Amino acid sequence: MNRELVFLRIFAVATVIGITLISLTAFKKSGNQKFSEIDVERINIVEKDGTVKMVITNVDRFPNGTSKINNRPTNADRKKRSGMLFFNEEGIECGGFIYDGRKTENGHSAGLSLTYDQYDGDQVMQLLTQDIGKGDKRSVSSTLAFNDRPDKESQLKTMEIMQELEVLRKKDPKAMEEKYKEYEAQGILGGVPRVMLGKSRSQNNGLFLFDDKGMPKAMFYVDKENNAKLDFYDETGNVMASFPEKKN
Repeated sequence: MNRELVFLRIFAVATVIGITLISLTAFKKSGNQKFSEIDVERINIVEKDGTVKMVITNVDRFPNGTSKINNRPTNADRKKRSGMLFFNEEGIECGGFIYDGRKTENGHSAGLSLTYDQYDGDQVMQLLTQDIGKGDKRSVSSTLAFNDRPDKESQLKTMEIMQELEVLRKKDPKAMEEKYKEYEAQGILGGVPRVMLGKSRSQNNGLFLFDDKGMPKAMFYVDKENNAKLDFYDETGNVMASFPEKKN
């Protein structure tokens, strides 16, 4: 009986040691792992300290609402889309790549956006394509745009202000507009386009320049009738000069 107990104890210890060695050997395999194919819903690229630097995700796991990344809240109102999000060394979102496309009741809706954000702010550069189909009509615009953003912009502060404005909008839309203008004057909210290159929604292909208020100032383009034009605008957005001049 004693011999059997001793044997069982030795067998148990040997089994544990064997399993431990196998496990350690498996997890200590050196070199990069190779996969022919992998299915995954989301990948978080992180630094050694755990800071997330990039997120590659499907639609369902796209971060918004109450989800946090790097202990910071994400945009609660942002639509879920498949794509990528980029983060800087401080864990602040600094750009992204998103895309979608689907059939609608009488056509389709598709789009793609690649953006780079101002530090702790919103996008200052955007590559954007929009493809909208309604019945037998289709509108496609593809542009590269450069924007000005407020000097005092902050992502967390912007989220707080937008929540405040949304509550105010439901009570008094006019008061909300006035409050927005106050924040804009303080350099906290706002942002305007300054340069746009590509095909606009009006189907003009060219270079479009705007002033610091976002008003058009000059446009050099080819219109949908294949006419080359150069237009200059005044402070109110009206054409003040064109080349070639219109013939009476």
